[in-house]
Amino acid sequence: MFFRHVCLESISYVKPAEIISTADLESQLAEVYDRLHLPAGRLELMTGIVERRFFPPGSKPGPISALATQLAIEASEIPLHRFGALIHGSVCRDQMEPATANLVHHIARLPASTMVLDVSNACLGLLNGAVLLAQMIELGQIQAGVVVGAELGRDLVEGTIDSLKNDPELTRKSIKPAIASLTIGSASTAMVLCDSRLSQHGTKFLGGEVMCDTDSHELCAGGVEQKKQDDHRPRMDTDSEALLEAGVRLAEKTWQVTKKSLGWSNENVSRVFTHQVGKAHRKLMLENLGLPNDCDYPIYDRFGNTGSAALPLSLALGAENGVLKDNDQVALLSIGGGLNSLMLGLDWHGVSIKGTTWDK
Repeated sequence: MFFRHVCLESISYVKPAEIISTADLESQLAEVYDRLHLPAGRLELMTGIVERRFFPPGSKPGPISALATQLAIEASEIPLHRFGALIHGSVCRDQMEPATANLVHHIARLPASTMVLDVSNACLGLLNGAVLLAQMIELGQIQAGVVVGAELGRDLVEGTIDSLKNDPELTRKSIKPAIASLTIGSASTAMVLCDSRLSQHGTKFLGGEVMCDTDSHELCAGGVEQKKQDDHRPRMDTDSEALLEAGVRLAEKTWQVTKKSLGWSNENVSRVFTHQVGKAHRKLMLENLGLPNDCDYPIYDRFGNTGSAALPLSLALGAENGVLKDNDQVALLSIGGGLNSLMLGLDWHGVSIKGTTWDK
């Protein structure tokens, strides 16, 4: 897929105020570590994650996504009446129905003619939403749109800790599927895409390619049911090693077709932004794609894995901190459970960025 008339105009982010260190999490698991003879510091050593952030207990993604949406629209300086679509793309939603995008639309006061919907695809939701907006813009159906999401990891992490502490049959082997759950953090991001004629910056959203490996769909399963009737917090079972291997294999294939589609080579890619999982994933993916180990902008050490918000957050923070320059060829490399891989290219000329901290 290739787009000729679409620009990425702005990115916003909302960070939680509360910071939880990996050491803090491990201290809650001290009895489990002792019982299984696991060394303290193991989780940080394995993942490279020093800390992550959590929104306050009881938070819902809708109001947080609404703030991110407002910030992205304000940063874009595009009038509200130009917006034709709003997509909420995170794993986390306020409820089964209606779509969380409805609350976001209500708070953001977008036009009644706006197409409003949720898109769910594990860690690819926001990027999938961006592609859908780009397709609508390219076809002339809308002039501008916003994709947003908020990932709230507190319940998953705290629920996982409680499950591990209260499992008398837990072993060094049976704890492995829960490790990935302890890496999850929280954040919200939003992106505004528009017709190039509305853009003040001119960062072209070029397109890219998507590939899937659904043979691997069982390697990571979220929303696992619990035996306790009074505990409705989500759980997740992940075969981390198999997921890493399968994900990187899929990434290699997707990168090859993406480069061909965009007419790129590794040598003319200025900077890449990836989904933020941890240090093992980062190292293996860059190696297997033949990319330099300093070409990306890692943030997992201080945010953990923030799901669909991770790559846009990395892009926003990297741009905000001056790692991009005019005319850079920027690759967005993402892999999500399923397995699915989506890789996109940007011809960089700057975007407007607004960020804030949620301390309500």
